[in-house]
Amino acid sequence: MRAGDIAINLPTVRPSDPVAKAVRLMVVNRLPGLIVVDTADRPVAVLPGTQVLRLVIPGSYQNDPTLVRTIDEVHADLFWQEPGSLTVGDCLPDGAVSPATVTPDATLLEIAILMARKHSPLLAVVDRARVLRGAITLERLLTSLAVTGPGD
Repeated sequence: MRAGDIAINLPTVRPSDPVAKAVRLMVVNRLPGLIVVDTADRPVAVLPGTQVLRLVIPGSYQNDPTLVRTIDEVHADLFWQEPGSLTVGDCLPDGAVSPATVTPDATLLEIAILMARKHSPLLAVVDRARVLRGAITLERLLTSLAVTGPGD
């Protein structure tokens, strides 16, 4: 099996899109993150859901987790509803490295090694012009590995 065989079409976002849109896409599609593309549909970053969480959790609570115990349950459940005017670009770390990409002919082993090395649960599958052609999630890779046995 190759990347082109297991790649799926996933929604993408642009740096100027609101964070709220990204969160909705992740939730509705049950994704660990999203691929951020430019206007030519070339991947520029992977936006992990954990990065969005870091931005919507107030910094004081991140710096001192014991403060969380001072917030009642009702208010604790509302923190994520305040992304305000944050954009996807705001969620990307400064100096973000280019996203993990593979070509359609990459093997499952190559995909697994890249995911593990980059700590990325999502890879972009790109053509020779680096235009996005699909994506591979960690779940998709593990499922493919599980159903592929010797001689398959």
